[in-house]
Amino acid sequence: MSKEPVAVVGIGQTRHVAARRDVSIAGLVREAAQRALRDAEVTWADVEAVVIGKAPDFFEGVMMPELYLADALGAVGKPMLRVHTAGSVGGSTALVAANLVAARVHGTVLTLAFEKQSESNAMWGLSLPIPFQQPLLAGAGGFFAPHVRAYIRRSGAPGTVGSLVAYKDRCNALKNPYAHLHEHDITLEKVQASPMLWDPIRYSETCPSSDGACAMVLTGRAGAARSPRPPAWLLGGAMRSEPTLFAGKDFVSPQAGKDCAADVYRQAGIADPRRDIDAVEMYVPFSWYEPMWLENLGFAAEGEGWKLTESGATALDGDLPVNMSGGVLSANPIGASGMIRFAEAALQVRGQAGAHQVEGARRVLGHAYGGGAQFFSMWLVGSEPPDS
Repeated sequence: MSKEPVAVVGIGQTRHVAARRDVSIAGLVREAAQRALRDAEVTWADVEAVVIGKAPDFFEGVMMPELYLADALGAVGKPMLRVHTAGSVGGSTALVAANLVAARVHGTVLTLAFEKQSESNAMWGLSLPIPFQQPLLAGAGGFFAPHVRAYIRRSGAPGTVGSLVAYKDRCNALKNPYAHLHEHDITLEKVQASPMLWDPIRYSETCPSSDGACAMVLTGRAGAARSPRPPAWLLGGAMRSEPTLFAGKDFVSPQAGKDCAADVYRQAGIADPRRDIDAVEMYVPFSWYEPMWLENLGFAAEGEGWKLTESGATALDGDLPVNMSGGVLSANPIGASGMIRFAEAALQVRGQAGAHQVEGARRVLGHAYGGGAQFFSMWLVGSEPPDS
């Protein structure tokens, strides 16, 4: 029996900010869920199951919050699943929900991811010594900076590439009302003059710490036919993982990322991603990861990703726009960040991205990674169903 085609018919986000003091975790997730339901024009009664995800629980200091969120998400008496794959969890959560629809286990599923980092201290949480593991050294930036330096050595990229990415994404964020950072006075010179945090990563080249949530309503062909607005159709989706550390691991371009992208392209019939994909919402918490992931995902040859960035190809008006929403560099509620990438991809092919819409976007990739560049989740969505 063939899989049920999966459609995104509802999308909802909160405004992402440093601290949402006005709501509890339950209030935060319900806000995003209600917006997704309104977009789909369905009710809580239409939802058959809920799939929720977030990053490590010590980011808020609340263990297993899903146990008390069922009431806020209309899931009392319904199946409710929790997903966790570190920073990629938002993408993985959406894929688990999509698979429930594709397998015809449930007809309509609400999927949601969130983080309320103001409840705790993520920097502290990411700096704990872990036995037999490489130390993180003051947060994720301390872990990833050596990988960025390795990329620069390999590729010969000029030191200005990171600032170009950061400036582009922060400018894009000004067109996105949900983005955390709206720096109206941003200039390339200000990015390049910002303090060095983890060489070569500057303050303005790193992501903020955000509170926020994102939700989507996924359904099959019958549900899509009832949708008041054009759906986004899932053309391919995959997850891959590998250990944090092992002999021969390529931290610059992890094999799991390559394999994940290849699986998505195979499902969607993509022969040349550079030609066949119109835009990308990519998980870039530190600006240098844009050229690194361009290579890892097959949009550029090894050592050539930075040239795409430098040429302006990844700008909003370029021929391969990347992070039209402002990306993780402009809003980072960690558990939700991957789902936001997936949801923003869906908004693009639905023609609902507002001021950061890419004209004529028909196939858009959503990408997330997490842990020590070890967990990957991706989906490709299109404006037409997969069998059309």
